[in-house]
Amino acid sequence: MARRLTFKFLRTEAASASFLAVAALAALIAANSPLAGQYFGFLKSEQALHLGPLVLSMTAADWVKEGLMSVFFLVVGLEIKHEILRGELSDPRKLATPVIAAIGGMLGPVAVYLTLAATAGAPAAGWPIPTATDIAFALGVLALVGRGLPSSLRIFLLTLAIVDDLGAIVLIGLLYSGGTDWSLAGAAVLLLVVLGGVAQRMRVPTPVWALGFATAWWLTVQAGLSTSLMAVAFATIVPLKPRREDGQSPLQEAMHDLHPWNAFLVLPIFAFAKAGVSMAGLTLAQALAPLVVAIALGLFLGKQVGVMVAVWLVTKLRIGARPEGATWLQLYGVSLLCGIGFTMSLFIGALAFPGDAADLQTEVKLGVLGGSLLSAIAAVVVLRLAGRPARAAMAEAAA
Repeated sequence: MARRLTFKFLRTEAASASFLAVAALAALIAANSPLAGQYFGFLKSEQALHLGPLVLSMTAADWVKEGLMSVFFLVVGLEIKHEILRGELSDPRKLATPVIAAIGGMLGPVAVYLTLAATAGAPAAGWPIPTATDIAFALGVLALVGRGLPSSLRIFLLTLAIVDDLGAIVLIGLLYSGGTDWSLAGAAVLLLVVLGGVAQRMRVPTPVWALGFATAWWLTVQAGLSTSLMAVAFATIVPLKPRREDGQSPLQEAMHDLHPWNAFLVLPIFAFAKAGVSMAGLTLAQALAPLVVAIALGLFLGKQVGVMVAVWLVTKLRIGARPEGATWLQLYGVSLLCGIGFTMSLFIGALAFPGDAADLQTEVKLGVLGGSLLSAIAAVVVLRLAGRPARAAMAEAAA
């Protein structure tokens, strides 16, 4: 079952990568066309939600960031819980290499970024931006060029990306949840505890889950906490154990129902809202600004070095081993894929430089797009070369 879920997830994310790419391209076109005024104007416009006496007003961009993206993090949380309890993360022997590689893949970009912050003047607050790996894009690119590569590489990348996401969520919760109203935060926690306790004793209908999530989300926004942290916490109370009456797992049902919405609606909308960079008046100095270079090199250089050094240490110390059947060149290609930080990096960038920091947000987008594009292109080249012998052997066997 776990294996079938993993490959279904991979197929979904591979298709999602195309939607993400189209949405990002559409945003770039809109931001550099006669529609630029409407595009940026809508993202900055206030949109109010009225529910009886309750009113919540945020910009359209914030609704995407705090609203739609909470669904993304709910799905990530469900995936993390499933993998820890039943999937690849449940076997400690299989965990060591991708987990330590994920840690190295976060430390490497931080080291590169902080070095450039100290030497080139990049703002220190941006150091978490290049730590993230975009699951959808990375797995999508691997699916496009992975013919002939061992399936262990896909499992390695998926596990690494899940651990990477967990690390990013921890950073978001620690760094970007200031000004908290702890009474409302306590109410949100109490709601989760009560709903989780009820779910352990009886079947909770889908409308109750939806209402509970919406209520917890509302309390979290009002409390000033990160909705991403709430969404992952909510995922922990969704039961994985199958129900007696129909043998279905609520967690697996939620993953099945939410993955398509997340892959083909939530993430493309986020990409469209965040990838729009106006090139009007863009100078070479801005394109090569310290923040742009620090993020781009953090993703492109820091990720590959951090992952490869970590895997080398793991194998040298015999804590773990390379993915079964994979060569060092193939593993290097996967380490390059880890430098695709599109969705999560843009999200963290919006948190790191909030408010009216328009110039900094432009530089964040340029750095993330540049580093992710460099990583994707280099990964395609390396993985094509690494997979050539295997594809030739497959063709010869077929003949």
